[in-house]
Amino acid sequence: MKTDPLEHDGSPVFDGGAEVQPAASARERRWPAVLWPSFLMAGVVEMLVFSMVDPADLRWMGSPVAEADAMTIYSAAFLLFWVLIALASAMTQLVMGDEGGPSAGRHPSA
Repeated sequence: MKTDPLEHDGSPVFDGGAEVQPAASARERRWPAVLWPSFLMAGVVEMLVFSMVDPADLRWMGSPVAEADAMTIYSAAFLLFWVLIALASAMTQLVMGDEGGPSAGRHPSA
């Protein structure tokens, strides 16, 4: 028995004894499309920032930013960069809408 995975309720479909999983929805495919590139760019930004800034020299209102070692500052900065870049990318996806924007489904020459 074959069913269209896009019109399926999410329960497993059995086709000839093998379980067939329904196709991932557009929303499920967006998370990797947001998180993976933002992870890579956070690494690039981390390298650029800390090639010019020494974590031991960071000051906030005259006192050291954190009494932590450099690895903790690198890790916290990486996570901060990743979250910020992921939020920017997620907002772009949100603006594009479910179908990829206002021109989705149209031929480029139309």
